[in-house]
Amino acid sequence: MQLERMKMDRIEMERAARIKYRNRTATYYSASLAVLFLALSFGAVPLYRAICQRTGFGGIPITDSTKFTPDKLIPVDTNKRIRVQFTCQSSGILPWKFTPLQREVYVVPGETALCFYRAKNMSKEDIIGMAAYSVTPDHAAPYFNKIQCFCFEEQRLSAGEEVDMPVFFFIDPEFAKDPAMRNIDDIVLHYSFFKASYTDGELAAVPVPSKAIA
Repeated sequence: MQLERMKMDRIEMERAARIKYRNRTATYYSASLAVLFLALSFGAVPLYRAICQRTGFGGIPITDSTKFTPDKLIPVDTNKRIRVQFTCQSSGILPWKFTPLQREVYVVPGETALCFYRAKNMSKEDIIGMAAYSVTPDHAAPYFNKIQCFCFEEQRLSAGEEVDMPVFFFIDPEFAKDPAMRNIDDIVLHYSFFKASYTDGELAAVPVPSKAIA
């Protein structure tokens, strides 16, 4: 009986050890997955942004300078001009006046154009903002190329400061050869400005449209 009891005790100890090992392994596995998904969540935004900037996916204009070869900057010989309209909005918690300095321009594919947006800090404190942008219609974005812009860069404005920010762009000449673009006569370039950081108690940014200057 003593031997049987010792044998049963040993079996119980081994069983408890296996259960403890499995639980510890499951905990390590869960923690590893949590760290992995946390890392992916931080990396997803810049990765998505980089893909969009190279491919035009999601209505994001291309800003990859390696695609700005000299043959892309030759205006297409055509009488059809594309109207590019400029719109913008700013966050409800960002006390900036944000407006395009021109309502629209007309260009042919391959022709460069320069436009400006104006931002003014209406508050009595220095504030850092950041702009995101998009192109409508979405499927025209792969042909919309930005040589210079203020997007995805922190813009610090002192209290009452006003700045003009340039956007230098062109539409890829291949636009004129794409049958899917045949009926596209209007493109809208839209900017949204948000506060770059928040203090405790502030709500997330709520876009509020601002009016364009005629």
